[in-house]
Amino acid sequence: MRRNGFDLTVCAVCLALLGFFGWHGLHGKRSFSKQQALLQQVAELEEKRDSIRARRESLERRVTLLRPENIDADMLEEMARKMLGFTKSNEIVVSE
Repeated sequence: MRRNGFDLTVCAVCLALLGFFGWHGLHGKRSFSKQQALLQQVAELEEKRDSIRARRESLERRVTLLRPENIDADMLEEMARKMLGFTKSNEIVVSE
């Protein structure tokens, strides 16, 4: 008789634990249903990372044109005119 009561208690505890973990697996903070939202967020962040990386590479190319060992005359003139505000009378200034 005592053995039956112990078996029922163990079975009830196991079912309660199974229900607890099952519920959290389906509806919890890190559940299977949240996985799609996380994958969407990962895709958005990767897209943002790629655009930032492209912008950085663009800026790096512009910086290499201003290095003393291989300075680009057009880039230097553009930077000087922009910083000093010098333009000719027939020029239109377009800045970024």
